[in-house]
Amino acid sequence: MTATIALVDDDRNILTSVSIALQAEGFLTRVYPDGETALKALVDNPPDLAIFDIKMPKMDGLELLRRVRERSQLPVIFLTSKDDELDEALGLAMGADDYIAKPFSQRLLIARIRAILRRAELAQAPDAGDADTASVIERGRLAMDPARHRVTWNGEPVTLTVTEFLIVETLAQRPGIVKTRNQLMDAAYQDDIYVDDRTIDSHIKRVRRKFRQVDATFDAIETLYGAGYRFSEE
Repeated sequence: MTATIALVDDDRNILTSVSIALQAEGFLTRVYPDGETALKALVDNPPDLAIFDIKMPKMDGLELLRRVRERSQLPVIFLTSKDDELDEALGLAMGADDYIAKPFSQRLLIARIRAILRRAELAQAPDAGDADTASVIERGRLAMDPARHRVTWNGEPVTLTVTEFLIVETLAQRPGIVKTRNQLMDAAYQDDIYVDDRTIDSHIKRVRRKFRQVDATFDAIETLYGAGYRFSEE
């Protein structure tokens, strides 16, 4: 099925050029000039993925993401200005799946869109019956069902984005084993897409915050300074 991509940006040149490039790759596109205009449409009729500019009038991309995240785990890529490192960190901490700094290569943007859509498709694959129970990961109070994209802690559901799910899954598959940031990047970002260390750190902070919403004492994801992260053995 053809994927639909929503573009939210106050720069009409970017809306036009990116929309044309995506349509040439076989995607359907919807365009919105600001976050306020886009919000209702994104919630009522979600696309497969959305691209938000951060700096916009009426409602910026960060606020738009916050409101969308109240209702949906829609995959989101942020477009940021080259030097807006704080905005990038905030966006990732709020649950964005990726970010690209302007000016950007449309080829790179399309590659990242395809990578995120593939991960989302795997996460949302239809149930395959009882045979899927073999793939469920249980580590102490953690239970993860990759086939159904379900996560619980102490029996309480925890909602993770596709990228967050892949990071936690990678750590939980081998508890006690340290995973470097590069290994986590390889698990969460395929197709030779480059992201820096700060991206993984921001995702880990977001994951911890989500688990602590259901258990304030959650400390199963440990930081090994200078080495990486590990899921603690219980």
